[in-house]
Amino acid sequence: MMKRAALIAMLFLPSAACAAGEEIVSGLSQNRVAITANFDGSEILIYGAVKRDSPAPKGAPLEVIITVEGPSTPLVIRRKEYVAGIWVNASAITVDAAPSFYAVATSGPIDKILTRTEDLRFKITLDHAIRAIGAASEAQGAEEFTAALRRIRSDDQSYRLMQGRVQLVQETLFRTDIALPANLIEGAYKVRMFITRDGRVLDQEERLIDVRKAGLERALYVMAHEQPFLYGLISLALAALAGWAASAGFRLLRR
Repeated sequence: MMKRAALIAMLFLPSAACAAGEEIVSGLSQNRVAITANFDGSEILIYGAVKRDSPAPKGAPLEVIITVEGPSTPLVIRRKEYVAGIWVNASAITVDAAPSFYAVATSGPIDKILTRTEDLRFKITLDHAIRAIGAASEAQGAEEFTAALRRIRSDDQSYRLMQGRVQLVQETLFRTDIALPANLIEGAYKVRMFITRDGRVLDQEERLIDVRKAGLERALYVMAHEQPFLYGLISLALAALAGWAASAGFRLLRR
């Protein structure tokens, strides 16, 4: 009986090895972004290859999904209502975590290359990136609030779905460009890469992009957060100096 079980296990080993024999090898054009006074955005090249122990299997084609996620923050979404001739804040929900930036780039239509089960498991699409755990108990139609958040941030390009933007060559080499906007916040931006077949995720890899202020902007940011009293004194002194300079300039013009 034990010999038969061992034989069955050996028969299943090749197929399991074949399914797990495709792995991602990836890279980024840069893993640091410096925010300076003249920063107007940055473009990140994400590239990679699929490493295999054997030729690519027949059947469903290989697909690639790449996500870039900025730091998440909690926020309150309020609904305004027109009451007695004025707009007032009415119901509201609390979002536990919403990414400041989220981009999804794919090699094909997202609903064709990823099943809902795998999406829920790996939290790939934007629907699963926004976490609002207790929202349903705070207001009716909580999904309308998160939909409004997605719409607003999609309009300003903070949230993006770029289907067909990943170039895939012979099911082996892939690349895409992700443009980061000028209004980035500091923090670690998470880059995730997935390869799928028949809607199932075969492998994933994660990398980080460190976004930080640099130069004078960095010094002022650190002072404002770590030495607020000194920062306030310097701000007042600069404001007074600017006022005096403007007054002196007007006096010279009147002469």
